[in-house]
Amino acid sequence: MEIKHEPESHRYAMRQDGELVSVLEYVDHGAGTVMHHTLTVPKFRGHGYAADLVEFAVNDVEARGAGPIIPTCWYVGDWFAAHPERSGLLAST
Repeated sequence: MEIKHEPESHRYAMRQDGELVSVLEYVDHGAGTVMHHTLTVPKFRGHGYAADLVEFAVNDVEARGAGPIIPTCWYVGDWFAAHPERSGLLAST
């Protein structure tokens, strides 16, 4: 599996042997990053790939100082609920 940040497309993409597996789309509005859509190609679902992709994206946003993160995608919200130790990266509500 290969995960890449594709800033020109405003997304993170996971590929296996060049084939798209999962995508996380975002908007960086300068005062934070809105993670608004996560998708895993149906034949790859059920293997935890989306969780790996979200973790990669969260780590990258943190490393780039592009937070806070605003998760408008339900999956990203659920990921943060399962990882409360990372909640410091979330925007205050």
